Amino acid sequence: MESLQIRRLDEIPSPEEFASQIEQKNVPAVFSGCAKEWKAFSKWNVSNGGLDYLQVSIVNTENEEKSQLECLRDDIETPAFLDSKTLASVNLWMNNAKSRSSTHYDPHHNLLCIISGCKQVVLWPPSASPFLYPLPVYGESSNHSAIPLENTNFSLYPRAKSIDKYSRKVTLHAGDALFIPEGWFHQVDSEDLTIAVNFWWQSDMMSSMPEHMDAYYLRRILKRLTDKEMDRMLSMPSTSKVNHMIGASGQSSNVNAGCCDEELNLNHQEVGGKEKLVPGFSLRELEPHELRSLHDLVSSVHEKINRQPAGNIPADQSVCREEDVKKFVKANLYDLEDDPIANTVWNLEPHVFQIVFLNMAHNFPRTLEAFVLHALSPVGVEVLTRKFEQMDQRIAPDERSQFYQKFYSVFDNQFAAMDALLNGKESFACQAFNNVLVQYLGINLNGPKPSLQ
Repeated sequence: MESLQIRRLDEIPSPEEFASQIEQKNVPAVFSGCAKEWKAFSKWNVSNGGLDYLQVSIVNTENEEKSQLECLRDDIETPAFLDSKTLASVNLWMNNAKSRSSTHYDPHHNLLCIISGCKQVVLWPPSASPFLYPLPVYGESSNHSAIPLENTNFSLYPRAKSIDKYSRKVTLHAGDALFIPEGWFHQVDSEDLTIAVNFWWQSDMMSSMPEHMDAYYLRRILKRLTDKEMDRMLSMPSTSKVNHMIGASGQSSNVNAGCCDEELNLNHQEVGGKEKLVPGFSLRELEPHELRSLHDLVSSVHEKINRQPAGNIPADQSVCREEDVKKFVKANLYDLEDDPIANTVWNLEPHVFQIVFLNMAHNFPRTLEAFVLHALSPVGVEVLTRKFEQMDQRIAPDERSQFYQKFYSVFDNQFAAMDALLNGKESFACQAFNNVLVQYLGINLNGPKPSLQ
């Protein structure tokens, strides 16, 4: 957010400086004294008969299309740095008592010039849209926020608790001008008897964008926002809800870590009546924290499968096949913090992840099969595949090939496993996309649908 700090400039920039150093960055800027040389600065002064001077006809019966305030045009000057711009409109703003605008953004660049009085402006960048609850993009007031900032109901708008973190506040006095880039939400508080003029013009980016590219850029923008939302959904608070914490020594802080061998022996029936001591896959060769993580995953899978309505798997049998289990309906499909399986995997270092899953594939193949086919939620699938990527970046190609050969060897149907992972990732991404629609466009796909006619 450092790059979004509002600059206050005492010297008026040249058109080239404004275009390259200010407008192109799309960040607000204040120009002190920008309007002090205008005729309006003295003629419109409310303490010197300015209100009498501004009594103009509201209706012109001779020419209804003529701007009704065009007679004031000579009193103001277009700042030199806007000379090359094609202005969309020039507007007069007056109030005779304290007032507050709604929180909104404009589809044009805006230069707000204060002639008399004082205004306080609060601004938020477009990236803060989720916290301002924009109204639906298809509505008449799509550029407005749904929340009343002076009396916000945080039970209805919980994300609004963060709006102050993203806000930028400036105070404008007579003669000052504020550049408000397109898309920046802003709310304006005006003191008694304030007069202002603003200039609107279309940004170079929008005016030069070919219409046939709209769909492409829309898809790119939505994809980028969806990717950011997926990362946000996987962010964890510092007090993560994990079953154990690994200290700097690499040892589990769980005092019962030494009991893992006994607890896992029962599940070892998957590979026969007794433990098979294959080099590299013996449970006794694991470090305590590795064994603890393996135990947590195996136990969590069995607990989840046994909770299934039609599970009924005998206590002394750990074989979990697709025909034995119905799909588990999970309450928190997309919440990392409340998913113990996804949480455990997320907290594994890449090397530990590799060791744990190789050992699960060798010692508990049916549990690993159930883990992928039945126990993973969408957030769990996203976590698992991201851990695959982290591991892939740290091991050699031949070691990578051996890992995946061992991992997928446990499945009777490898295509079913791959489908489960692909479907889980797509479900997680779809939820992130829905979140983006709600947060940035005000569209809730689970709510009432607008008419297509």
